[in-house]
Amino acid sequence: MNKVEKLVSLLLGAVLAWYVFIEMPRQSQEKADAVKASREEAEIAKPQPALESAASKPTEQAPSANEKEKDAAPKSVTPSIPEKKLVLENNDVKLELSTWGATVKKVVLKGYSRDIGEISEDNPPVVLDFSSSPLGEIAGSKDLAANEPYEATQVTSNEVVFANTKAKRTVRLLPDYKIEYCDEFVSANNGTSLSLGVMTMGQSKNDLLSVDSCVVNAKGKQEPIHHCEGDSPLKAFLVGGLSGGCSGSSSAAGMPERQVISVNGAQKWIAVKNRFFVAALCACDVANNGFEAEIARDTSSADYRPSSVAIRANFASEASKRNAVFYVGPKKQSLLWDLGMKDVMEFGMWRWLCYPIVAVLNFFNGIIPNFGVAIILLTMLVRLIFWPLTHKSTVGMKKMQELQPKMKELQAKFKDNPQRLQQETWALYKAEKVNPMSSCLPMLIQIPVFIALFNVLRSAVELRDAPFLWISDLSEPEGLFAAYLPFGGLNILPILMAVSTGLQSAFTPTSGDKSQQRMMTVFMPVMMLFMFYSFPSALSLYWFVSNLFSIVQMYLIRRKASAGEAAVMPEVIDPPVTRQMRRHG
Repeated sequence: MNKVEKLVSLLLGAVLAWYVFIEMPRQSQEKADAVKASREEAEIAKPQPALESAASKPTEQAPSANEKEKDAAPKSVTPSIPEKKLVLENNDVKLELSTWGATVKKVVLKGYSRDIGEISEDNPPVVLDFSSSPLGEIAGSKDLAANEPYEATQVTSNEVVFANTKAKRTVRLLPDYKIEYCDEFVSANNGTSLSLGVMTMGQSKNDLLSVDSCVVNAKGKQEPIHHCEGDSPLKAFLVGGLSGGCSGSSSAAGMPERQVISVNGAQKWIAVKNRFFVAALCACDVANNGFEAEIARDTSSADYRPSSVAIRANFASEASKRNAVFYVGPKKQSLLWDLGMKDVMEFGMWRWLCYPIVAVLNFFNGIIPNFGVAIILLTMLVRLIFWPLTHKSTVGMKKMQELQPKMKELQAKFKDNPQRLQQETWALYKAEKVNPMSSCLPMLIQIPVFIALFNVLRSAVELRDAPFLWISDLSEPEGLFAAYLPFGGLNILPILMAVSTGLQSAFTPTSGDKSQQRMMTVFMPVMMLFMFYSFPSALSLYWFVSNLFSIVQMYLIRRKASAGEAAVMPEVIDPPVTRQMRRHG
């Protein structure tokens, strides 16, 4: 490892330390301040108690037309007619519908088990309970109450027709987790809302709750919005993940149990999601003018943490007919792509690399149905793709070694003139067509692959509850003996990955000071162990297998060298690297 490689490694370590110990706390503080500001705004908005002095009483304002309509809208009351439950079912989902409101109150995802293992009586499928905010519920109508009773006039295997004297609604179950609502109103309504259901926080410390939507800008281009980022009014209240998510760790003292926050402006689609599943209004023939999010916090936690998020799309004006299509299912790339909602995957700036990684993982899993094996095959593919770069790096190192006699001559000749030594050294590199940075190229290029893979593995529903060898769930840390050991239990793969990182450093031919090499052999594995210990085990598996390939490669190089098929690499004496040299490089 020459000085340039050491510099790159130390720089990466410094960036990581800066992000973990400085940037993350700063972001958490900023978002905690946002929560505090939101509380203060809520306090200011509260109506002040009236004073006894008539002169000090505020002037009453006449309610607006929208407020009048809202006040005139029927309140949600328990209907006198008994509720009837109906079921629609296909290979993907099972829907439980109610004649109160003609809504979906429960969605059973038949292909996903609640806990690790096969679906059985003791381990039923995942159930999304929408009873607190039924999917498709209409609110704010001057004619229809939220749980208006209907009669099911027609029922088939994939369709229910509801009707009463005020409206007719057809609920149709479509393939690929889609649900269509076709509404016909006796009279048009203004200022109504349509419920997207409610998503709850899971038990995993890697889980999250978030809201996404999409607007169309003035140029007609779609712009997805992740409301856990930027200047969204929801940002301070959406949280999750290892680092505390959007608002970090902040006290929940004095915060109300529920917050209702409005997001204005027409949205092409709206989605509320947890780590693996999503409920979304993906299409509607009547334009909305924004939505409201009702966020409930976890009252058992001293720190702020949401427990559920319910979304309602708002409609300022409404025709006598409205068709809306919902998606309620897994965050599966292929399905979301077909709906024009691929940004729900939230891959960020690395999406161009994340999309093919997901496709390759699914392809390999289709050949050998095990995602652990698929990750190993993906690792092999990445190593093969980067093989030319690795080979070029090795050739460059060999050329550097062949130049050592000339380098020593230059160092002896110009030992008293560092500037001339630098000039002559660079001239030698240029004449021999050697780039001292070439050995760093494979490492630098693999960093985007690693980041993209991290984004994929932390939220890919395909890895949910995916077993491999002793690992029960590749989307989580192993957590062996968690009941008896601290820090979430024993995670073997990060330890193996750290050991293999040390072996890889030891096998890499040294080209500098031995003490510095030993320091890097210890520093890098410890840093990697610290990083990876709480990450999904799939990520540790990828890095461990990649390290094994590097070790085997180095072993074969050394074996060839010892057999006389390649020259033994002498120790490299690194020249000073100046800004001039880097500029010419």
